[in-house]
Amino acid sequence: MKTIHVSVVTPDGPVYEDDVEMVSVKAKSGELGILPGHIPLVAPLEISAARLKKDGKTQYIAVSGGFLEVRPDKVTILAQAAERAEDIDVLRAKAAKERAERRLQSQQDDIDFKRAELALKRAMNRLSVAEMK
Repeated sequence: MKTIHVSVVTPDGPVYEDDVEMVSVKAKSGELGILPGHIPLVAPLEISAARLKKDGKTQYIAVSGGFLEVRPDKVTILAQAAERAEDIDVLRAKAAKERAERRLQSQQDDIDFKRAELALKRAMNRLSVAEMK
């Protein structure tokens, strides 16, 4: 079966590098499925799970936004933060979720609600991906 090379990279360095059969991600424009030979594409990503299919198994990576670059033989995901499902610290993610929820529920004027909302989305995504492993 044909494969496509995938690199998931953050400012801290590479998170994932391998050849897979299919990549599925959630872009701002909707769900994308990428197979070997896909046309070139650049798309902004949502906070979501990247699904990488290899040998009949699916691996999950929590991606905190970023960009997807597709070439016929390579997919690169450039993300501000990304974690493989098995590397997610569930207790830390739960604590981050609770902190964000408290910020959103508080009625203080100095709270940046958009930032708290994004923190909550990132934490929920990490928890969701951790459950998929």
